[in-house]
Amino acid sequence: MYKKNISKNILLGAAIGDALGVPVEFKSREMLKNNPVTDMIGFGTYNMPPGTFSDDSSLMFCLAESLCNGLDLNDISENFQKWMHEGYWTADGEVFDVGISTRKAINKLRIAKNPTEAGSIEETDNGNGSLMRILPLAVYLKDLSIDERCKIIKDVSSITHAHNRSVLACIYYVEFALNLLEAESLEEAYLNTNFWLKIYLETNDEYQTEYPFFKRILDGDLITLSEDEIKSTGYVIDTLEAAIWCLLHTTSYHECVLKAVNLGNDTDTIACVAGGIAGIYYDCESIPKHWIDQLARKDDILNLAYRLEEKYEQIEL
Repeated sequence: MYKKNISKNILLGAAIGDALGVPVEFKSREMLKNNPVTDMIGFGTYNMPPGTFSDDSSLMFCLAESLCNGLDLNDISENFQKWMHEGYWTADGEVFDVGISTRKAINKLRIAKNPTEAGSIEETDNGNGSLMRILPLAVYLKDLSIDERCKIIKDVSSITHAHNRSVLACIYYVEFALNLLEAESLEEAYLNTNFWLKIYLETNDEYQTEYPFFKRILDGDLITLSEDEIKSTGYVIDTLEAAIWCLLHTTSYHECVLKAVNLGNDTDTIACVAGGIAGIYYDCESIPKHWIDQLARKDDILNLAYRLEEKYEQIEL
């Protein structure tokens, strides 16, 4: 099997999920059951036009833009600062919906000697702010060892979120994405990720205390859990579980991201995280064309995807 333009699948898949969720962020699951999102809409929570993506995609684009020139933590950090203070890689020049931990960390980057020192190590700062932007690293990391991958993911996450729980969530998400490139089915990718991550955790004391928080994921429970057992908050574990659950319990990109949005609450980020991996698995050619056409800065995003793929080549399987 030969998968083309993984970068395009990631960037479009995540950004469209994000844009679908922006208008209904913070809406309850009960409200969305009565009035579900079924297409790209606008306005709502932030009064933004259809196709507007949030900080989730903006920071993902900032990372991808930096990776086009290789891995440089200082350059990534500069892009994050340009985003928050200058509107770099925003949908229309306006920054909105910035997470508390992300804002604190980016402000700290001005004085931090090392970008990895900016992110909080406090347990209370385990929001989904690094998980939502980490996926472009999959393109860069695909040919490295698992130890090298985990070290780099930790460094990039730690720019805004340095607690081991946030870092491990990012590691799991990227590893799952890489397994999606090789697996014959979603369930195979999920179980293979669990198998290798358990081995990694057994040989790395650094993350041992975090295992209980990932137990439902690593034990394979997401295959059988019902929607009522899935939370859709901004807590990194809830977001990771919800995104993977949505992918496992749907059969298309379209169905996956809409299910993620209609879980309610942190709709944009959960749909962004789900959309990135759904884009990888189903390919961006499966995304409804009118959603792509409505996406803000579509041509810029496609150009970024092209440059990222040119840098790291296509993945042969």
